[in-house]
Amino acid sequence: MQIEVVGARFRHGMTTYSFSPNGEKYLKGDKVIVETEKGNDIVTIVQEENLIDPSVLEEPLKNVLRKATKEEIELADQNDKKAASFLPEVRKMAKESGLEMKIISVEANYDFSRMTINFTSEGRVDFRAFAKKLAEKFRTRIELRQIGPRDAVRAMGGLGICGKECCCSEGYGLSDHISIKMAKNQNLSLNPNSISGVCGKLLCCLAYENEAYAEALKTMPKVGSMVMTKDGKGKVVFNDLLNRKVSVKFEDENSSEIKEYDEKEIKFDRKREN
Repeated sequence: MQIEVVGARFRHGMTTYSFSPNGEKYLKGDKVIVETEKGNDIVTIVQEENLIDPSVLEEPLKNVLRKATKEEIELADQNDKKAASFLPEVRKMAKESGLEMKIISVEANYDFSRMTINFTSEGRVDFRAFAKKLAEKFRTRIELRQIGPRDAVRAMGGLGICGKECCCSEGYGLSDHISIKMAKNQNLSLNPNSISGVCGKLLCCLAYENEAYAEALKTMPKVGSMVMTKDGKGKVVFNDLLNRKVSVKFEDENSSEIKEYDEKEIKFDRKREN
């Protein structure tokens, strides 16, 4: 039996979460109040009602309570700016506490009943005493959340080596499993400086065209293998995977020539290749 859900995102989030619309109709772009394990909050509807199998849910389904009022939306905006303004002070308090952590951002839920401090650290941090100081200072419930390098860059923003905004800041690459094999598939230099983003992790964009490269690799000859062309037998020295072109080197007593052929113009033993 399938159930009806809507997809929604939190203010600073890129992940889409499923909520039960509770029999109500919500449109894309609507701001609504939802239940969460940490209290109620405002989210934005990004996917209208659709049916899913309950087995795909990783957590118990929470409900959309109602549409947010204009006053609640304005309050959420004010509290978000208020929380962000505390960033320098929170960083100063962390430094004074001697904690090995880098404070990335400060967020609050819509009614400021909870403030979330996002930080990075190379190891585990005992922040219990620090959390108590923050709660006394800001008079609200405090949650300290350790995040990874990619999430930190997403929160802070930045420019990638391509000169464009980092993929994670635009919401891309967050759910992709990115591996060194993707760089190998694309014939990229495996120099860490060439294939790493500002977060120090593998570039999110490696996942964009990987499927096309992986499919091409299934049908094209391996570099170093022998193939037959209209000009005779030669060795593959380079594959242009996206354009499906193969560079073949011919050697005889008088010359060493390289010619490019369309994938369909060459013949080779595919079974032997695999």
